[in-house]
Amino acid sequence: MKLLSVVIPCYNSQDYMRCCIESLLPGGDHVEILIVNDGSSDRTGEIAEEYAAKYPAIIKPIHQANGGHGEAVNAGIRHASGLYLKVVDSDDWVDTRAYLKILAALERFAARRQPIDLLISNFVYEKEGAKYKKVMKYGNVFPEDEVFTWEEIGRFRKGQYLMMHSLIYRTALLRECRLMLPKHTFYVDNLFVTTPLPYVKSLFYLNVDFYRYFIGRADQSVNEQVMIRRIDQQLQVNKLMIEQIDLEGVSSCKLRQYLFNHLEIVTMISTILLIRSGSKENLQKKRAFWSFIMEYDLELYHRLRYGMMGRLLSLPGRIGRSISVGVYKLTQKVVGFN
Repeated sequence: MKLLSVVIPCYNSQDYMRCCIESLLPGGDHVEILIVNDGSSDRTGEIAEEYAAKYPAIIKPIHQANGGHGEAVNAGIRHASGLYLKVVDSDDWVDTRAYLKILAALERFAARRQPIDLLISNFVYEKEGAKYKKVMKYGNVFPEDEVFTWEEIGRFRKGQYLMMHSLIYRTALLRECRLMLPKHTFYVDNLFVTTPLPYVKSLFYLNVDFYRYFIGRADQSVNEQVMIRRIDQQLQVNKLMIEQIDLEGVSSCKLRQYLFNHLEIVTMISTILLIRSGSKENLQKKRAFWSFIMEYDLELYHRLRYGMMGRLLSLPGRIGRSISVGVYKLTQKVVGFN
């Protein structure tokens, strides 16, 4: 069994996937790199085969009809043979020194009778044109150099949350929780983060800047205008989160609070994007979305709607919407999210 499976979802990634793959090769035989060619029409498949021929013991290409980012991750989970699993998007990369420290830590845990369920590390926003690079760290939340449980964590700050980039799950846990991401849908990383967390019992935080998250391509899924065009997919993921996160069924109060906070930030992003678009159609979708939450879970609706963020983003009329957008822009600058 390999120590770590790294899944690289690729769709028309010929221009940048080599950088991603090359950054992962220092893992050597401890790692399998699963390059999932998700129905690309460019040379992505050829490049995957080229690397597989050069590194047959490390790289495995998977070719499939286009199913979207989520289905590429699903394929990676199905084919993974590693004890642990990491997803690295094809336009991102990893830091070599941090990578080797992570592999050393995973090797220690692999020797235990009961390996840990989740390893968490930092990620860096490699934002094009930004003078300073924002690093998402968790030293204020998680103990360092020890295995811990949810009850031993600290408090997350506003704007500080877990992303796919910061997580390495035990592969069997992802199968045990029956994680299945929807096809042809962006923004499924929120489901990848939140769905398995209630199954996680043991965690370890390694304070290294491992994952390099590139932001800057005009066609990137997190570009605001792209997100507005794909708002139906954002709403689909948001609704699935509401349906799948059973807050009352989570035994740890600290994990329950984190899951609510994560759901709250995604819900507020959905809301502000609908407002930002300025179209009557999307303002109607905003009303329908909040009606869905109210009908599905009235208590959750009240917590979201009448919390500080919900109040700021639900101000009535055109002036209210202008204030909401202003708060959103200020938060972008202060927190640093895209």
